[in-house]
Amino acid sequence: MIHAQIDPALEVRIVREVPLRYADGADVALDRPAHVRAGSGLAWVGDRLAVVQDDANFIALVDPTSGLASAVVLPAGADGARQFDTGRGNKKQKFDLEALVSIGHPDGAMLLAIGSGSSKKRERIVTVRRAGESGETLALIAAPGMYERLREASDFSGSDMNIEGAVLIGEVLRLFGRGNGEATKHHVPLDATCDLHWPSVLEYLAAPHDVAPPSPTRLRQYALGEADGVRLSFTDATLAWGDHSARPLVLYTAAAEGSPDSRRDGAVAGSAIGYLDHRGEGTVLRYALLRDAQGVLLPLKVEGIACGRADQCQAYVVLDVDDPNAPSMLYELALEGPWPVPDAPA
Repeated sequence: MIHAQIDPALEVRIVREVPLRYADGADVALDRPAHVRAGSGLAWVGDRLAVVQDDANFIALVDPTSGLASAVVLPAGADGARQFDTGRGNKKQKFDLEALVSIGHPDGAMLLAIGSGSSKKRERIVTVRRAGESGETLALIAAPGMYERLREASDFSGSDMNIEGAVLIGEVLRLFGRGNGEATKHHVPLDATCDLHWPSVLEYLAAPHDVAPPSPTRLRQYALGEADGVRLSFTDATLAWGDHSARPLVLYTAAAEGSPDSRRDGAVAGSAIGYLDHRGEGTVLRYALLRDAQGVLLPLKVEGIACGRADQCQAYVVLDVDDPNAPSMLYELALEGPWPVPDAPA
């Protein structure tokens, strides 16, 4: 177990906040609301931030200055629905896409959106090539074999698997599991990471019925601390400012939410921004809680993170307000204090 420590020298200052809305409003025919719902992951695509949503079948491509977005339309669910919530009575049908990675390619970036795996209906992966451009192509892939391998690795999945973040490090796709599930007789919920061989993942996704899924390796468990007495658990991760070295620096987000299990929301005590550094002799985790200007803990649920482009003190996070009628919020943050600087790429 690797233990995180709160570091009073690290500070996170909110520079700006903006609600996320679609530039052309709602589209009833597509079952798309006027706002971005339940933002759960962030990644850069060109000069826009892609936001994946766990309860709406769209990827929003957001102008980080205005908060206005265009939409990548994902396949509909039953009866043409692309919004899923308790009020509609169809929450169990949602894809629950929680992790988002942007992968560079000479023919244009590919977005990889990963389902949480917290139920059988959430064992899906979406790939989007040339998002928002002419020639955009999209695939929705059922991947039960890969999720079964992950679930069998109980040192990663714990009692109630819930994949919330992912980063690509060379030929490794590292997954971050959120330990907000319910304990069972044999297992407890775990905040954990595991590695998948990225070329093998690609091969499997191209032919999931014919190719064996990759096996998870390098399983690690973490104790992420707490906020106001509530346990923090992973909600996203990103490579720090494009660091692709073999021993990367990763920024992560964690939320303190009193969830009864991985499928239901709970009261949120607060969130943390932290870093995970493998570059020394051991793994170092430090974090700061998100507070207001007076130092009061903010009861916000941070679900996604991306590094800024201005400098190595800038970051963006997306908040899930757990209200289908309210827009997700994008926060620009300034990271102040002795946050580590990533190695220059080789």
